[in-house]
Amino acid sequence: MENITNPILQDPSDELLIQHFKDGRKDSFDLLYYRHLPKVYKRVRYIVPENDVEDVTQEIFIAALNSLSSFRGDAKFSTWLRTLTNHKVAEFYRKRTRKQEPPLSPLSDASAHTTGSTSRIMEERVYLQRALQDLPENYKEIILLRFAEDMQFNEIAEMTNQNLEATKSLFRRAIAALRTHLEK
Repeated sequence: MENITNPILQDPSDELLIQHFKDGRKDSFDLLYYRHLPKVYKRVRYIVPENDVEDVTQEIFIAALNSLSSFRGDAKFSTWLRTLTNHKVAEFYRKRTRKQEPPLSPLSDASAHTTGSTSRIMEERVYLQRALQDLPENYKEIILLRFAEDMQFNEIAEMTNQNLEATKSLFRRAIAALRTHLEK
């Protein structure tokens, strides 16, 4: 059996790692985890209160591990994982009964835990999280793809099956809506 750390396979594809996992090579999930952890963590950090980011991220990867054997490959693994991430974030907010205001830490908590410029950064993150929660889903998604996942406009256009100009236009409208929410 091939060794995943074999020099020939220094950077195996997600598809190959998934196949190894399905073939019983459970260690192949480790490579998937370390490959995708930074983007998942960054995405979750944009939309979940700081104190819960690690827990939600962990729940996402536990769910991925538990359902990877049923992954059919109809979409890219990164797309499947993004959908799972969105589902787990929504589940997080449902569990916290997110009926009124998003249950983010109050600004006073941010300044109580930090001092100086760090306090200001935390305040800005809380404002940003609240504003993102108020945006329509397509606006929030394009902002997260661009900033949380560092995707280029052509990659976003390809992934969403839109032309490049439509993608850029949607992004401009999303940023304008976000700016409006932040200015309130």
